Amino acid sequence: LLSPMTVWARYGSKVPAKVVAWNHVGGSGLTVSPGITDVKQLGGKSVAIPFWYSIHNVVVQQLFRDNGLTPVTRATGSSIAANEVNLIVLPPSDMPPALASKRIDGYIVAEPFNALAENLKVGRVQRFTGDVWRNHACCVVFMHEHDLANRPEWSQKVVNAIVKAQVWTRDNREEAVKLLSKDGPNRYTPHAEPVLSKVLAPAASDRASYVADGAIQHANWDEHRIDFQPYPFPSYTEELVRRLKDTLIEGDKKFLAGLDPAFVAKDLVDDRFVRNAIEAVGGMQTFGLPDGYERHEEIGA
Repeated sequence: LLSPMTVWARYGSKVPAKVVAWNHVGGSGLTVSPGITDVKQLGGKSVAIPFWYSIHNVVVQQLFRDNGLTPVTRATGSSIAANEVNLIVLPPSDMPPALASKRIDGYIVAEPFNALAENLKVGRVQRFTGDVWRNHACCVVFMHEHDLANRPEWSQKVVNAIVKAQVWTRDNREEAVKLLSKDGPNRYTPHAEPVLSKVLAPAASDRASYVADGAIQHANWDEHRIDFQPYPFPSYTEELVRRLKDTLIEGDKKFLAGLDPAFVAKDLVDDRFVRNAIEAVGGMQTFGLPDGYERHEEIGA
């Protein structure tokens, strides 16, 4: 699930499940029409998000506020003020066609839909989300408490498999592109190799151009366009809960007001299985990180 969805599921919908691992980190971007070169130019326009409870919604609203814009949700055909950005929810696969047809002026979503817009020449990446919130979780593994309590061996094997897959993908990015492409034997995704390669195994020149045009503003973070790291850091969950409270979300979000970030970080997550799996593959250093299970969240403008 999208990481904020787990907060909504457990505390808004009372689903008895817990986060047991992260999937990918970073791996998302704000893609805009080719003529737009500054976030401020999105004032008076519409931008698509994949879901209200998504890290995409949290990050893009920060970008709007940092640039003097106010996120709103207006019915189709309603007027939008020059300092407002209208947010609409679209499935990721609908985003590039909507951008190409000028139904929207931008979208924020996970890859490879940003790379697809670049490949089709219907949009450009204005900002990578991992350059706003360093190594943020995007999607996470959410498992029913019944399985965690009553099928611990099975649960451990599930998490082991996910962690091993992440290690393999980090070490075999170009082969992963071939396996995942629509031209691969299993057709795991509908995307062509050039699109997936731009995400998983991009050319060095790509990074230089993103730094030059501002899509990457924290070059010293040295982030991959998409990366894989399975540990659910408590500091991230705490910061996510704090930010969700101040994020525009359609629907009943009253439950968020009473959530204590420190409590959620302990109650929402069960890290027993992922710690075992990480140690079995060589520890956090296998993922290019320092040993230990704590970090400080780095969030920039």
